[in-house]
Amino acid sequence: MTEYHLAQANIARMLAPVDSEIMSGFVALLDEINTLGENAPGFVWRLKDESGDATSIKVYDDDMIIINMSVWQTAAALYQFTYYSDHAAAYRRRREWFEKLSRPVFGLWWIPAGHTPTPAEAKARLEHLERHGASPYVFTFKERYTPADMLAYTGAVTDQHR
Repeated sequence: MTEYHLAQANIARMLAPVDSEIMSGFVALLDEINTLGENAPGFVWRLKDESGDATSIKVYDDDMIIINMSVWQTAAALYQFTYYSDHAAAYRRRREWFEKLSRPVFGLWWIPAGHTPTPAEAKARLEHLERHGASPYVFTFKERYTPADMLAYTGAVTDQHR
């Protein structure tokens, strides 16, 4: 059976431009949190530009929306990093820097190992989550699915996968 990794994407709408005083606390944490993630057990990849972060990568027409994407070997590895590492303290401070949006801002989906998800792919998954809710195609930590669930859901199950 093909090996799968977990892709994650999250978006946030900044309260002010990234170079503003309001966002300075967030920006000050970026290198530390990104390094922590890259060194975390189960980390595979993260979206970044030439400067080493993704704050300048625009996926939406609204320039205040930023995206974060990463790939992990397992859901457990991502969950551990998100909620039980030093990342959790930064996450708890998110309202200092970001608006609360009325649409899904976080999505997970299974990808074949070696595939690098694109920002356009992430946007499409988040839009699907908003329109249809959680499914094996895109989901959240609240309602998790396995690669086998995804394969069955997308009709990609073959005798090799049964």
